[in-house]
Amino acid sequence: MQNKLAIHRAAWLAGGILVGLAIAWFWPHEPTYATTADRDDQFMMVTVPVGNAGVGILDPIDAVFILDFLTGQLKGACVNRQSGVFSSFYFRDLAKDFEVPGDAAPHYAMVSGYAQMPAAGGLTMASGALYVAELSSGKMAYYAFPWKEPGADVPFQLTPMSVFNWKKPAPKK
Repeated sequence: MQNKLAIHRAAWLAGGILVGLAIAWFWPHEPTYATTADRDDQFMMVTVPVGNAGVGILDPIDAVFILDFLTGQLKGACVNRQSGVFSSFYFRDLAKDFEVPGDAAPHYAMVSGYAQMPAAGGLTMASGALYVAELSSGKMAYYAFPWKEPGADVPFQLTPMSVFNWKKPAPKK
């Protein structure tokens, strides 16, 4: 009697495993993406996705961007998969974009996200974007950038795609 119960338990266990595997096989697969960010008193860095299946790349890769709070300079790079070194470079002077006076103490915040912009000017745009806000100007800007796998010969300037005012600018001193 006890031997029969053990056989039935094993059958139920095997059946449950098979049903679970079948569900996992047919369930739609959703890739997970994660970006990272870290900040200090004087700079911040974030990762941004540059390619995924939406732009024909099945193995996504990230670029890293560093924002210097003191100068307002935003610079980034992406690693070349073949050589393992940084090969695509990007830059932008955010102090000019946000019209921050030279004597002001700007307060920036930056995050990354997905944008899936179409190709522009013969360049494939990265699948990610940077969103930067500045407190004293009250502006938030969205930046896109081109990307190609082998890298680029010259640094690309980030392209401001859209800007909006999220608060009134601070009064000028």
